[in-house]
Amino acid sequence: MKRFGVIGLGTFGFHLAKTLHASGMEVIAIDSNRDNIHRIKDFSTQAIEADATSRETLEAIGVQDLDVVIIGLGTNLHGSVLITLHLKEMGVKEIIAKSVNEDHAKILKKLGATDIVFPEKDIAIKIAKGITSLNIFDYLTLAEGYSIIEIAPSGGFIGKSLRDLELRNKHKVQVIAIKELVPERMNMIPSPDFIIKDSDILVVMGSNEDLNKLQNLDK
Repeated sequence: MKRFGVIGLGTFGFHLAKTLHASGMEVIAIDSNRDNIHRIKDFSTQAIEADATSRETLEAIGVQDLDVVIIGLGTNLHGSVLITLHLKEMGVKEIIAKSVNEDHAKILKKLGATDIVFPEKDIAIKIAKGITSLNIFDYLTLAEGYSIIEIAPSGGFIGKSLRDLELRNKHKVQVIAIKELVPERMNMIPSPDFIIKDSDILVVMGSNEDLNKLQNLDK
């Protein structure tokens, strides 16, 4: 049985640790946030409140003896870089790190990460590849609090391009596909220059809160 360490227990790290533990794996969960530790304690072998950017702390926990360590820190780029460096120097053989962009990924790779994951990007690509017909799902639950839904475009969207709408910046959602009814076809990962028609159906990914706001724009 492999022994896993999960550092950073946000949405990504929490569900990763919980799933590994449910699969019968030994999971050491580490986070500096007490609330996160309290939330994961029943879904891990051991939950430790600690600052994982300290090499001395990591050594005291025994992270160097684990088979795989996953770094799930979100926007804390400095922290993930420092932890990756420590783990490499400590001899951890398999280091999986969450990255927020390509530059971050390059740094993590150079420091010794054996694998890089882009959770939102990876999910979007997987879902897009899995859609093989126009009869796609209306609703799919992702990580806790996040979903992919189909919605009709708001009246203010008609005739505008995705670039003009700036949905990601203004509404914090991402259009991953557009179901065109006239002509009937599926447009996967649409171009920013795609012009929205009143006959289109948008396949949108985001938090449930932001998706709900988007659905209620015309109300």
